Amino acid sequence: MYKIKPIQRIICLTEETTETLYNLNLDHLIVGVTRYTFRPPIARKEKPKVSGYIDAKFDKIIALKPDLVITWSDLQADITSELIKRGIEVICFNHRDINGILSMIYKLGSLLNESQKAEIYVNTLIEKLENVKLIGENRENKPKVYFEEWFDPIISGITWVSEIIELCGGIDIYEKNRYNFLAKDRIVENQNEIIEHDPDIILASWCGKKFQKNQLINRDGWDKIKAVKNNQIFEIKSEIILQPGPASITDGIDIILSIYNNWENKIKIKQ
Repeated sequence: MYKIKPIQRIICLTEETTETLYNLNLDHLIVGVTRYTFRPPIARKEKPKVSGYIDAKFDKIIALKPDLVITWSDLQADITSELIKRGIEVICFNHRDINGILSMIYKLGSLLNESQKAEIYVNTLIEKLENVKLIGENRENKPKVYFEEWFDPIISGITWVSEIIELCGGIDIYEKNRYNFLAKDRIVENQNEIIEHDPDIILASWCGKKFQKNQLINRDGWDKIKAVKNNQIFEIKSEIILQPGPASITDGIDIILSIYNNWENKIKIKQ
């Protein structure tokens, strides 16, 4: 009987699928990763780096003889297209919300004939999300939160970030931008709008670039914002919160919960 050859050699050109495969104990299938892989740390040490984020070493990828290359979103559309033209099998995920993250994990497991592993893992993440939702709903003081994904131009947070902000019990001042999937559609044209919203907390993750706090607080008029006056400005590493994968649900949520809790405790002390 003819047997279908299983997928045995995978190249992940974004970090979230790498972390997912490690969490499913399928990391032995990975033969290449992006140089922006930080999670888990061991992946950066033991897997060949074959790409940046919007560029790739095509000859190196082909030399590794992958059964499958995994990409993400319109940002890697050109890489995806070129690999297909070169005869490489590619799957490009294009999720932007929490549901999409969970779906990606399950689809990846199913693709590798490991649906049960993936389902178990997804269920642990769902249980966490449900517990966090209860915490958020019962939060007595809900902070107004501004999330900055980029600084020039100023860009507000992508969908899953906005969802996490509110899941933890905050109010995303740019919730209206939540379903603008493309970064260009989340550009804040008027900085005064942020001043008028007067957020209690500012979260920043400059998409792989180190956050410069002084650059933010020295913007014209930003000294009037509560978050600036009360020093409630926090950086969250991009590989945690801007990763459309498990890290945002695990570590990202924990960090934001801690920030909210500390802010709320300060509110209660003042009262």
